[in-house]
Amino acid sequence: MRRTTVSLLALAFFAALAAPYANEYDAYGGWRNLKGEKTGFFHAQRIEGRWWLVTPEGNAFFSKGVDNVSYAPEADSSPKAPDDLAAWAATAAGQLHGWNFNTAGAWSASQLYTTGIAYAPVINVAAGVQRDVWLKGGVVDYFSQEFRDAADRVAQRMCAPRAKDPWLLGYFTDNELRWGKDWRSGESLLEGYLKMPETSAGFLKASGFINARGHSPGSLTDGDQNDFLGMVAKEYGRVTHDAIRKYDPNHMILGCRFAGYPGDSVIAAVGEYFDVISFHSYNSTPPVDRLEQITKLTGKPTMITEFSFKAMDSGLPNTKGAAKPVATQEDRATGFRTYVEALAALPGCVGYHWFEYRDEPKEGRRLDGENSNYGVVRVDFTPWETLTKRMAQVNAGIEELHAKAGRR
Repeated sequence: MRRTTVSLLALAFFAALAAPYANEYDAYGGWRNLKGEKTGFFHAQRIEGRWWLVTPEGNAFFSKGVDNVSYAPEADSSPKAPDDLAAWAATAAGQLHGWNFNTAGAWSASQLYTTGIAYAPVINVAAGVQRDVWLKGGVVDYFSQEFRDAADRVAQRMCAPRAKDPWLLGYFTDNELRWGKDWRSGESLLEGYLKMPETSAGFLKASGFINARGHSPGSLTDGDQNDFLGMVAKEYGRVTHDAIRKYDPNHMILGCRFAGYPGDSVIAAVGEYFDVISFHSYNSTPPVDRLEQITKLTGKPTMITEFSFKAMDSGLPNTKGAAKPVATQEDRATGFRTYVEALAALPGCVGYHWFEYRDEPKEGRRLDGENSNYGVVRVDFTPWETLTKRMAQVNAGIEELHAKAGRR
């Protein structure tokens, strides 16, 4: 009983902070000043020349989210989870609402799903074949029966139970898959497919592709690699789309969370199957040109689903993890404002998700040793007040900025 009382008090406190916000927005965080189609589920729609998401109640929605809203320990020294995770989740949702966020982004705890905030899980379709594929940069045979079967299993497990949930924003299909040469490998996907077993669907597809062009594994051109990459992306998009739609016809497919620009051939291919193209960028300014290019190629809206600023006055090392550190928490707050206001000015952008809810431990998180000041709260869950106050102020005006920019 005591934990429940504490949670309710916390919710009341954050509700008071968000009172002006609540008056302008529907229960889902949709902006009442602009209407879209009312379908009972979140969806994407062009309204007055701008892309928006639309809430189940039919109001315009700009997804303002935080990733990894979780109590899961990242290191042995992390605070242990409370006995009542549901009470913690209610308090965390109250914090997000108090800072005028409306979405629990990727990696957020499932306890958030019933707290009255939109949520967007990563369902890990490719990872259903190869665990930690994003971390290792592995190559999955998207042409194989194994991948089709895995996609079906994942969608049945992850999507079927949520098909009627109005709080589900949509599904991220995977996280940071490798689409070519990057920090994880210097090998193209065509080169990788040509190294697969000779009886595999992927090898047969790749070898047939280069044979038809009169080429060999030793004489691949940039055109070969780019065109084959588009074929791979198309198959990935088709299989994941069809599996999700088999079990859930109602919710958006939010993309595979690109870690960097994968090339026009990939974007054009998956654009046929995704409702939103999700993209990560840890630069100090948003990739405006890239986002505009994505919308031009696909005719679909975009979201930045990871970005962040970390500061050296946090006491954390900030030696592992994306982005160059800034000096102070004030710099973090200023960086946030500049970044998201530039996104709101884009006709094709429908949201941003900050990485992440909680700071990483100074000794490094278990997964990969990251030790950075990404959090809106410290490791002990106390908020970074300079940052969160600015977030609350900026978030409250984003919809109006997005709408006004569309009328220029």
